[in-house]
Amino acid sequence: MVFRSDRTRSDRTRPDRNQADEQGIQERVVKISRVAKVVQGGRRLSFNAVVVVGDGEGHVGIGMGKANAVPDAVRKGGVNARKNMIAVALKDSTIPHEIVSRFGASEVMLKPASPGTGVIAGGSVRAVVELAGIKDITTKARFSTNPVNTVKAAFQGLQMLKDPEREFARRRQLAEAPPPRRSSRGRRNRGG
Repeated sequence: MVFRSDRTRSDRTRPDRNQADEQGIQERVVKISRVAKVVQGGRRLSFNAVVVVGDGEGHVGIGMGKANAVPDAVRKGGVNARKNMIAVALKDSTIPHEIVSRFGASEVMLKPASPGTGVIAGGSVRAVVELAGIKDITTKARFSTNPVNTVKAAFQGLQMLKDPEREFARRRQLAEAPPPRRSSRGRRNRGG
């Protein structure tokens, strides 16, 4: 005779993938695609997953995972995204300046917005921007809207953002102390 376990159904269910883990990092799956490789015996199916992770406080990462089952692909994508996390320069609830970023045939424009505007973005760019902790932004995806390239273009754009105050301080420091000149002593003329 077979007895059912004493565990309740809630003990066996897995947590939702879009919820935060113990470090406060959220994970969002942007795209899952099925890939069929034709081999001698027929088709071999595998899955690709594009995953975005972020803490909502200025840190975001993207990753791709490939496996024979969807959960494994999502897990691998999440691990890769955590390895590739970057810090984003924020100004209050928006970004410090406008930027246009290209990846492949996709182009993404990120533009700061006034408080209360919200996130105006498509699905794949929205995932990157929201998990980075940006509350007010206007975006536009141009040319190719392939989710993989669009996510990478948005990520690259956030990576290129600079904090104006830090940049001014760096430039001021360079102007005050120019780099030392290299001496020409010891060089040989290698002309013909």
